[in-house]
Amino acid sequence: MKTSDFYYDLPQELIAQDPLEDRSGSRLLVLDRETGKREHRIFRDIIEYLNPEDCLVINDTKVIPARLFGVKEGTEAKIEVLLLKRRGDNIWETLVKPGKKCRVGARISFGEGLLTGEVVDIVEEGNRLIRFAYQGIFEEILDQLGQMPLPPYIHHQLRDKNRYQTVYAKNDGSAAAPTAGLHFTPELLEQIQRKGVKIAHVTLHVGLGTFRPVKVEDVTEHHMHSEFYVVEEDQAALINRARAEGGKIVAVGTTSCRTLESAADESGILHAGSGWTDIFIYPGYRFKITDRLITNFHLPESTLMMLVSALAGKEQIFAAYQEAIEKKYRFFSFGDAMFIK
Repeated sequence: MKTSDFYYDLPQELIAQDPLEDRSGSRLLVLDRETGKREHRIFRDIIEYLNPEDCLVINDTKVIPARLFGVKEGTEAKIEVLLLKRRGDNIWETLVKPGKKCRVGARISFGEGLLTGEVVDIVEEGNRLIRFAYQGIFEEILDQLGQMPLPPYIHHQLRDKNRYQTVYAKNDGSAAAPTAGLHFTPELLEQIQRKGVKIAHVTLHVGLGTFRPVKVEDVTEHHMHSEFYVVEEDQAALINRARAEGGKIVAVGTTSCRTLESAADESGILHAGSGWTDIFIYPGYRFKITDRLITNFHLPESTLMMLVSALAGKEQIFAAYQEAIEKKYRFFSFGDAMFIK
């Protein structure tokens, strides 16, 4: 299986640059993976496809304003730092640009010294471990100095930081948003619950590894970066109960899907716990617990294209994407949605 098998040609003008005013007003392409039938709806119509016994599984991670701009002490060279994952109390694994200016021992000042960092190690792929020093609460300083780490295909900063958060974001830790969840509003979630659909939450802190290009030609040689997940005891029980009663498990986004598939055993029972997962789902994978998936439209040759192709079949996904392009759907993080049922 080749990476190039997952390439498609996307007109640049279909890459959404801004979220819609109305989160739930995005378009929704519904794909029936059994029949191949496709429907074109509005996202808030998702409620029509959910049954009272089903369980909607959301990822309640919260994106931190992880992009920092500072200067290297002694040279005043401008340095950009992207926080990837917390490795210790004040040590973070980071992506640094330009990396060649930041060898071990380099010190960087942010916000005129409000926050300082020292490079203490260089790890895989040239990522830097930085130890931060500050007075006060790190998250408050980050909120003051940091910017949202928007993907490179979005060419300007958001006016409202919260539009790159889901309305149910709770647990700080992501370097990118679980974007399928951006379409939900509190009102829509309330309507879904009133219908009798259970809503369970899991946490997976999204790292940039999810979005990094696959650089090997043989898909099976690609290695996913690990991400931290949590499945709480009561939420595992809620999901397992819904499944036992015949309900469908509907993952909101590839991050929820990967959490479920990481924490479930071969018989489809979800186990509470936390840990790191580097699960890589591509065609040939047998899903253990995920029945249906709400997702956005993904980058060509990405691991996310491979995941949705594993669930619905590559030919059906590519036919759906071609139709979405013809009908001028909006793509990627702030784009429209797809429901694979």
